[in-house]
Amino acid sequence: MSLHLVIIDALNLIRRVHSAQPDPEDIQRTIHTTTKTLSKIIQETHPTHMVAVFDHESDDKGWRGKLLPGYKEKRKPMPEPLKQNLDAIQQSWWELGLDSLLSEGDEADDLVATLAIKVAARQEQVTIISTDKGYCQLLSPTLRIRDYFQHRWLDTPFIEREFGVRPTQLTDFWGLAGISSSQVSGIPGVGPKAAKEILTQCNNLEEAFSCMTLAEKYQKKLTEHRELAIACKAVATLKTDIQLGFNLQDIRFSQPERGV
Repeated sequence: MSLHLVIIDALNLIRRVHSAQPDPEDIQRTIHTTTKTLSKIIQETHPTHMVAVFDHESDDKGWRGKLLPGYKEKRKPMPEPLKQNLDAIQQSWWELGLDSLLSEGDEADDLVATLAIKVAARQEQVTIISTDKGYCQLLSPTLRIRDYFQHRWLDTPFIEREFGVRPTQLTDFWGLAGISSSQVSGIPGVGPKAAKEILTQCNNLEEAFSCMTLAEKYQKKLTEHRELAIACKAVATLKTDIQLGFNLQDIRFSQPERGV
């Protein structure tokens, strides 16, 4: 394939680099380390097109917060010194030849998902750089997720080991078991083991609601918490239909002659 789009989950990368620094107040070191990390990613992935996607800074949780009022309410805010220097990080990345994109209204995850799916559907290679397993619902032969910090691919075998389900069942799994880091509850009393058991018998959440061969205890919980499970699955599902407002030519990667 002639095209390789690399998408950087920007805040995912920045916050992990910053948390590993010996002095959290030394923002210049964070800027240097993120830029060095990005330079290594470029060397390893050889992108033809590349973009870093940043989340908007608003506290508004959008449509997900309306479905689940507690969504991400306990997530730690970005350290203020780091927040104040995001522009400096973007500038440093720009000098490497990397464009940045800021999500508006929707979460960065949805913007990443829309762009990735659009390009992968053309049978072109897409690599998302992130530790966020939520992207694994997008996996396809031409779309992959790289956990740079653990030096591993978040691929189908990884998902099967980690969750015991197929990538296409991940949103159903989270609708049942929830996502603790984002305060997505799932069905009370249904944990990962039960969710795996249910999805071993049923292809998805919708089938599970009408599956008469499930254990009675699961049937009861599904009946009692049907609307909650549907809402949790919806919140866990990435949008792939956002209006992007740009084309691939706009994010063609060309590394400057002088690097970091």
